[in-house]
Amino acid sequence: MNFNDLFNQNEFAARHISFKDEAALLGALGEKDMAGFIDHTVPQSIRMPSELNLPQALTEADALAKLKGMAVKNKVNKSYIGLGYYPTRLPNVILRNVLENPGWYTAYTPYQAEIAQGRLQALLNFQQVCIDLTGFEVAGASLLDEATAAAEAMSMAKRVSKSKSNRFFVDERVYPQTLDVMKTRAGYFGFELVVGDFQTADEGDFFGALLQYVGKDGDVVALEDVIGRLKAQGAVVAVAADIMSLVLLKSPAALGADIALGNTQRFGVPMGFGGPHAAYFAFKDEFKRSSPGRIIGVSKDAAGKPALRMALSTREQHIRREKATSNICTAQALLANLAGMYAVYHGPEGVKRIANRIHALASAFADAVNGSDGLKVAHAVFFDTVAVDCGDKAKADAVYQAALNAGYNLRRISDNVLAAAFHEESSAQDFADLTEIFTGKAQALPEQAGGKLSDGLLRTDAILQHPVFNRYHTEHEMLRYLKKLEERDLAMNRSMISLGSCTMKLNATSEMLPITWPEFSHIHPFAPRDQVGGYMQMLDDLQTQLKAITGFDAISMQPNSGAQGEYTGLLSIRRYHEANGQSERNVCLIPRSAHGTNPATATMMGMKVVTVDTDEHGNVNIEDLKAKAAEHSEHLGALMITYPSTHGVYEEGIRDICNIIHEHGGQVYMDGANMNAQIGIMQPAEVGADVLHMNLHKTFCIPHGGGGPGMGPIGLKAHLAPFAPNHTVSPVEGAGKGMSAVSAAPYGSAGILPITWMYITMMGKQGMVQTSQWALLNANYVAKALSEDYPILYTGKNGRVAHECIVDLRPLKAESGITETDIAKRLMDYGFHAPTVSFPVAGTLMIEPTESESKAELDRFIAALKQIKQEVLNVEKGVWPKDNNPLVNAPHTAADITGEWDRPYTREEAVFPLPYVRENKFWPSVNRVDDVYGDRHLVPSLPEDVGL
Repeated sequence: MNFNDLFNQNEFAARHISFKDEAALLGALGEKDMAGFIDHTVPQSIRMPSELNLPQALTEADALAKLKGMAVKNKVNKSYIGLGYYPTRLPNVILRNVLENPGWYTAYTPYQAEIAQGRLQALLNFQQVCIDLTGFEVAGASLLDEATAAAEAMSMAKRVSKSKSNRFFVDERVYPQTLDVMKTRAGYFGFELVVGDFQTADEGDFFGALLQYVGKDGDVVALEDVIGRLKAQGAVVAVAADIMSLVLLKSPAALGADIALGNTQRFGVPMGFGGPHAAYFAFKDEFKRSSPGRIIGVSKDAAGKPALRMALSTREQHIRREKATSNICTAQALLANLAGMYAVYHGPEGVKRIANRIHALASAFADAVNGSDGLKVAHAVFFDTVAVDCGDKAKADAVYQAALNAGYNLRRISDNVLAAAFHEESSAQDFADLTEIFTGKAQALPEQAGGKLSDGLLRTDAILQHPVFNRYHTEHEMLRYLKKLEERDLAMNRSMISLGSCTMKLNATSEMLPITWPEFSHIHPFAPRDQVGGYMQMLDDLQTQLKAITGFDAISMQPNSGAQGEYTGLLSIRRYHEANGQSERNVCLIPRSAHGTNPATATMMGMKVVTVDTDEHGNVNIEDLKAKAAEHSEHLGALMITYPSTHGVYEEGIRDICNIIHEHGGQVYMDGANMNAQIGIMQPAEVGADVLHMNLHKTFCIPHGGGGPGMGPIGLKAHLAPFAPNHTVSPVEGAGKGMSAVSAAPYGSAGILPITWMYITMMGKQGMVQTSQWALLNANYVAKALSEDYPILYTGKNGRVAHECIVDLRPLKAESGITETDIAKRLMDYGFHAPTVSFPVAGTLMIEPTESESKAELDRFIAALKQIKQEVLNVEKGVWPKDNNPLVNAPHTAADITGEWDRPYTREEAVFPLPYVRENKFWPSVNRVDDVYGDRHLVPSLPEDVGL
């Protein structure tokens, strides 16, 4: 034994993967070793020509120490920059029991409502906060960021407006990052953006307008008159409003607006160098079927009790494809839950106290500096941001530098004007320091708190009156409320979640720890670059790691979701064609086996979608591809392809597919949803892809958070790299000049990138190769075991699948009447979340076990599906009636078995169908939710008796 063995630098890989199971898993597949298994599973034609160029692994302790060494290079100044991002305090009971709790952060999007009632309740709380503060009847369960929400408001306005105009007005007072993203979106929708003085908005013909309530430089203005004039001309009016300001200010609905949007970061969510943060999006009830993103609604279950679900899901991009209202896939559920719980914790009086304190501090500061030493406050009316005209550049320079020397970051509005944005963490000491910095003399806060907002601007209606916001104000009560909701959810801390294409793998504790370090969480996205050296080093390191894995020449870290990554990939392709004088290349070929968001994304980019057929094996039909590429050769812009395909198969013809597209002048966009089957085995760039998005919340271990956050950076070949998004406020290193942004922050949701850095660093060269090897091994083990009871729909080389398999339930359904939904709900009684249901093929389950599940857990899951097959046969044989059996009645709650029992199966068959279930029973909190009722009677707010 040598010291290398004793130090065991590769120890983390064995925490992530159950290596002890290798012989048994390989043996079940008739294989002797891993190398032989990979050779029999992966086509030789796609294999990497060289080894993965990553460093050796670091232990958990060493990786954390290395990252801490980077983190300390970030200087955590007191941030008074504002511009949509502010220091805030996340109550520790929420920090520990939600943000740092795997019961909340490892849950999946609540498509299976019966085992997601806890986070659905939390999201409904969030919606209620947004409804109360905006005054509208409906609010969504979060969008990606404020800039994205503004772009979505513009799109929604076009959908619902009766105006024939293609022009959209934007208030020049909007945040510059918001305008940056809107320019990107408008260009490919064919909209003309007109930016100007909001008072002149009614002087043109516009289908819609975006007005900023608290302007970028802090001013608060009355908007009612201009909104009224715009609406009289048929325009749809959106108002962007700071969520904390709405605690005091008249609601956007009261102003006469149609849509309200903004960031909820101020409700307890750390700045995190730009994200993740939950945007809010609220609107009139009449717009609900045209809205982007998710809406949580109150329905009822099979027993008639209230139950929550995601409502109006027929609007979603997976279903509507190119006709979808947006391509939003990942929301910001975890962050919306934090913001909603912040309101629960503080209640109406608490948030009013915070908002009033912020405004009073800003007002006192304005009074203290106005007129002193030639200083002049720029606006008489403001909420939190005080713009100070210093009189000349030299004076402004001196004040700005004095602030830096004292540990404060101010915002430079112009040569002469500086802004100080007050916030929840602002203190009496900050007030004294800032007054001294500006005037040369420290002042104490006056005894009486005043304000600058006139009565005509203030709201008079009550907010947060539901009992949920008025009950849990001691820590004990709050702790128990959070625990109660957590126990209504099935997350990965209970059992595997085998969702195909969603890659629900281990989110290790060591990966998660750094996101709450102040050096990462307390940094403003527009902080001076000389203060964020640690972030820039980590970003550079992560980009180098991702380039080594994918083979691309450049990485853009800006897209803050997978769908945003798709959009950015096509954006770079369209910009490339335009730069070459070929803007007419707007046809996008998309195979039927591609990921569901792809057609929606192509449509958003102004492209014409042409569908390519698949063959009987689920592969792209090469002849159909050739024919359509030739037919559209002059206008071919791109192919969007998912690899391995959504059917779970490596297509041996991928190089030929890429060559065909290139021969006709197009570019290849590869969807990275299935990258878990690629690492160390193949490189997308090497097989011919020009651009690829990577779901860091899938392949690279950022947890799904109950439906978000996500990150979707893209890899680009050198010829596309100059067309990646830049940022108007904080330029992105390496990005081309003049390239507008896709996200509000320059590096997207940078605050969660330490998770992926830790994962790759701890796995190292050998471990990252093993992730894909074991993803393939586990998937094929499951597929082989289940093939004895269910047909496996598609297989590739030697009858093998890639990292996921599709189980065909249609024959059983035809014989028994038991549906794929019945089987999905029945799995809940066995303690499992269902695999992906009816996607990409109706009547199927798509199963992805990932590499981080042990054989014992796989066997438990296999046993559940095998037993369910026997239950289906009991229905088929007439042992149980087709309309009264454990499958159609699933899931069963504790209440079901405590009362009268008159069902043709026993209580034990209902809730303890296998011995292991009894040992660790998960009880769904509701029976099957009535989806139809919930859509017909949309209730997106909190009824009096729901939420406690």
